[in-house]
Amino acid sequence: MLGVAVATAMIAVGVDVGDKINRELRSYGANIVVYPEDAALDVRIGDQQIKPVSGGAHLKESDLPKIKGIFWGHNILAFTPILETQTEVNRHDVRVVGMYFAKQLHFGTESFVAGAEKLYSWWKIDGSWPRDDSDEVLLGSRMAGQLGKRIGDEIQLADSSARITGIVSTGGAEDNEIVAPLSIAQKIAGEPNAVDKLYVSALTKPEDAFARRDPARMNAADHDRWYCSPYANSIAFQLQEAFPGSRAEQIRQAAQNEGAVLSHISGMMLLIALAALIAAALAVSAAMATTILERRREVGLMKSLGATATAIASLFVTEASLLAIVAGLIGFGLGSVIAQRIGRTIFHSGVEITPVLLPIVIFLALLVTIGGSAAAIRRALRLDPVVVLRGDA
Repeated sequence: MLGVAVATAMIAVGVDVGDKINRELRSYGANIVVYPEDAALDVRIGDQQIKPVSGGAHLKESDLPKIKGIFWGHNILAFTPILETQTEVNRHDVRVVGMYFAKQLHFGTESFVAGAEKLYSWWKIDGSWPRDDSDEVLLGSRMAGQLGKRIGDEIQLADSSARITGIVSTGGAEDNEIVAPLSIAQKIAGEPNAVDKLYVSALTKPEDAFARRDPARMNAADHDRWYCSPYANSIAFQLQEAFPGSRAEQIRQAAQNEGAVLSHISGMMLLIALAALIAAALAVSAAMATTILERRREVGLMKSLGATATAIASLFVTEASLLAIVAGLIGFGLGSVIAQRIGRTIFHSGVEITPVLLPIVIFLALLVTIGGSAAAIRRALRLDPVVVLRGDA
């Protein structure tokens, strides 16, 4: 019962943990980036690599709601567009990064919120997030020290002023930048409806050998399977289809680290379940050996009355199987409670217990019980009834 309880909890958490851990990891940033295809072009002349001037090489802000129209649109957990530009503040050249913070968007009848508040929830904000379509900005922590600005101060950006609602600290480039609503960056750059990049956080399946195959070389059946699997590169492929003239790539460091973490945790769950079942098998073996020792006279009497080895073995196996089924049912209930406790303690949500898990754990209980009893039952079948009934064994 205890072995099955632990195995049930580990299997239930292991099956459900992938999605939960993936969601936890997705709260730490994007795993796919989309940018204009022209921005990826480069030309090599001799030993010089030249990036072409691609004026007007932008994605369109008006196309952004299409992201929810792709096949795996509901796996898109968060995204934000990025537009980078520069302006002068107090005779300092500063970089302004425009993005969504909590922008309400619509696709068909569906409404959803996109922006940095969900995508970069780990950012440390002293103050509050700006509102989209407002004259409010975040100031990087190091930039605030250079400019001598604090929360609530006004800052002149191009031909208009903006109010600082918060100081942002990320440990990255944002500490030296002004983070503003996308509309402000577009106004400074003189590029309405323009987006440089789109950072996307998508719930994905860990990459395997099939995911790394070139879809252009697949047959129709394999292509459909690849397209309908939530791999990071298949979602990136669908994003390219949604945004004409774009190129989408997975951020490999994020995607590969997620796969490694999920693989290690799943392996740990499997090892714990196997250890519990092995310990249960040893306990069953010891219990059955004790039972055989206590009932050796009954075995000897049955043999002396003509009982066959098959009949004696079937008696003990049937008894053990009935106990295994009862223990499996109780263990399944106890394991489900343990799994829910683990889910709510670690992931702050319940664990889904699939109905197919019940027959699996019952089968495991039978396997462990019969396997653990086998050695003791074989010893019982080798008992000599004459010696046992005389009391010499």
